[in-house]
Amino acid sequence: MNTMTRTDDMQTSPIRNAMTIDVEDYFQVSAFDSHIPRESWPSQPCRVERNIDRILALLDEGGIKATFFTLGWIAERYPAMVRRIVDSDHELASHGYAHRRASDQNEDEFMDDIGRSKALLEDIGGRQVLGYRAPSFSIGTRNLWALDALRQAGYRYSSSIYPVRHDHYGMPDAPRFAFYPNGRDGLLELPITTVRVMQRNLPAGGGGYFRFFPYQVSRWFLRHVNRHDRQSGIFYFHPWELDPGQPRQKNIGMKTRFRHYVNLDRMEGRLKALTRDFRWDRMDRIFLEKA
Repeated sequence: MNTMTRTDDMQTSPIRNAMTIDVEDYFQVSAFDSHIPRESWPSQPCRVERNIDRILALLDEGGIKATFFTLGWIAERYPAMVRRIVDSDHELASHGYAHRRASDQNEDEFMDDIGRSKALLEDIGGRQVLGYRAPSFSIGTRNLWALDALRQAGYRYSSSIYPVRHDHYGMPDAPRFAFYPNGRDGLLELPITTVRVMQRNLPAGGGGYFRFFPYQVSRWFLRHVNRHDRQSGIFYFHPWELDPGQPRQKNIGMKTRFRHYVNLDRMEGRLKALTRDFRWDRMDRIFLEKA
């Protein structure tokens, strides 16, 4: 893409931000756990492959490389899709095998999950998998042992701690930017981006907040992190967020319905604006090179 067509922020800022995608399908989100049993997943109409292809095209149009935190369950069923991700020079990372929250697993279960998904992704993608993101950012104060387990399993970084207050996750007292929870010889933790406002961390790195707030708010947040904090931002989204035609779930609560479906039809346009307004790259190229 010709750099002359990009905005002033992109032309003047040397800071690269990390674009990340959590590769899961609409029926695998944690909010639907009590509505869509795991044993029914194989019979659900999958839409992840077509949505990933849309994302690959969008990233290619913007000349952007990204990190794809991929479920082993998805990779097992769509190996050609995984290879398309890798062949496009994106980073392949792990999102666990079956989208089980780290906080819902004991140590043996967690070691099995992260080892299984890592081996599977490496076998399909033909590349070493260095990064992990826990489903629903489910590493926090009560299960920090998971970080040592990840290091033991061969991962070099995690993006699993979200320093915000949320009803489903969050570790608000955690550092806002890259840190080593267990010393420089341990795992590097890379939190999703937040903005500090009135002694509180506000989510600034994507997800439902990106769809809910006007795009100008998200742009201001990320610009503030780049210019004021002088830090790289980390942004994330899901393939199903670009898919307003996905099957609608019945008998779910009003809050869950709103969070999942709000502004799905606007997501792709906002992502295109984001790719024009900032510099982007893979997690490993930004943070492991610095380390």
